[in-house]
Amino acid sequence: MFFCTVSLISQTAVAQLTDELRDVERSIVKIYTTTADPDYFTPWRLMSPGQSSGSGAVISDQRILTNAHVVANASYIQVQKHNDPRRFLAEVEFVSHASDLALLRVDDGSFFDDTPALKIGELPQANTEVFVFGFPVGGRTLSITKGILSRVEHQVYAHAGNYLLAGQIDAAINPGNSGGPVIVDGQIAGVVMQSVASGRTESLGYFVPPDIIEHVLTDAQNGIYDGFPDLGFRTQDLESPSAKTAYGLSEEQSGVLIIKVFDGSAADGVLQENDVILSIDGYDIAGDSSIRVDQDLQTDYKHAIDMKQIGEQVEITYSRMGRVETVELAAQGQQANDTLVRPEAFDALPEYYIYGGILFVPLNMNLIKRWGPDWSRTAPVNLLQARSQWSSPERREAVVALQVLPADVNLGYHDVRNWIVESVNGTAVRDFSHFTGLLRYQNDNYSVFRSERGYQIVIDHQQAQESEQAILQQYRIPAPFSEDLFPADESF
Repeated sequence: MFFCTVSLISQTAVAQLTDELRDVERSIVKIYTTTADPDYFTPWRLMSPGQSSGSGAVISDQRILTNAHVVANASYIQVQKHNDPRRFLAEVEFVSHASDLALLRVDDGSFFDDTPALKIGELPQANTEVFVFGFPVGGRTLSITKGILSRVEHQVYAHAGNYLLAGQIDAAINPGNSGGPVIVDGQIAGVVMQSVASGRTESLGYFVPPDIIEHVLTDAQNGIYDGFPDLGFRTQDLESPSAKTAYGLSEEQSGVLIIKVFDGSAADGVLQENDVILSIDGYDIAGDSSIRVDQDLQTDYKHAIDMKQIGEQVEITYSRMGRVETVELAAQGQQANDTLVRPEAFDALPEYYIYGGILFVPLNMNLIKRWGPDWSRTAPVNLLQARSQWSSPERREAVVALQVLPADVNLGYHDVRNWIVESVNGTAVRDFSHFTGLLRYQNDNYSVFRSERGYQIVIDHQQAQESEQAILQQYRIPAPFSEDLFPADESF
């Protein structure tokens, strides 16, 4: 989890704060969160509860705007106003983990007495001085800090791994300021969210910009999360003169090369691999995948899609071996996962299935990140490699034999760990739901699990059933599979 702040203003500067900034103070809140995260190594139980704090700002309709990571997996939330010792119970009204934003509500209306709602402003120009409000570590009172907006471009949001527009400020980073507003001219110009934790960098802080905030507020109007749209294709840069010529582009044309079109997506049946996207929603695309949104903003072409709500039309101009066409695609919700690894999930319990004393789980980023902050190096290589394999209708996700609970039924396999299952009794595994159905409703004498490299695990089916309760009791596991894994109307 990443928390943010900027270096403190000197006492002289504090004394010179304008009345406008003093008014903002009344709208800033501290957020106290108690969480109990699921343990993806032992998915039938939660990890020890922990407490953390963050910041937020009161906006329209008596809501509090903060980071999603401040309240992710929360079991208890309290909020506290500046210079007010009282804490009030709060609940999550709407959350967008993709954009690391959340809206909280407080049922006690007195909380909002003398607490004006801040407006969402415009994205400031580069080199604009900004003020950051929040409650970082080092004290209990409100901290007002300042920095300079240095640039705006797409960044990977650390919380959920999405690639969205972000603003960068020259700021030091401290826990507790996450969710605090970036203020320009008395309005919210962003929400502080993360930093670059690296010995090679200094004072790099990032915030969620107004465009993303407004998108989430619009999405939240009906209380149903739709998220950011996806047209269902993936591209690569097209800067090589040879590659441009090979795909039918003239010297003056530029664009990006489509390398994947997903079945069932908006682009399916319209666009093809090796088509070149020349422009999107009226923005010409450069060979490095960027578009010029305005005089001051050059960023990834994905931004033109991100700003659409689900169901809206996106105009695409593309070249297919020199023939230029223009089409409109309806923005659809993002696929559950475009690789064999599910994206990180929050506010949900993990799925698992125990068969013959073997713990099977779907492969997701929650599991991979369980290997620690340096998961990209410490997680098993085969699990990391699955992130680069596209999903398809035939294989939507990977299933992992995570560990073996030693028992007579699985004798000979006690050392198996982190083993990706390719098939069961010769049937290729489509996804975790399909996999568990193959086991639960099978009638074969043996269950033969096979990996992509041909290795096998063979379990006696009758022995697996007969030993199930004894294994659960021995290892103090409450159930052989996760809750709601087998809906009544599920068919295989």
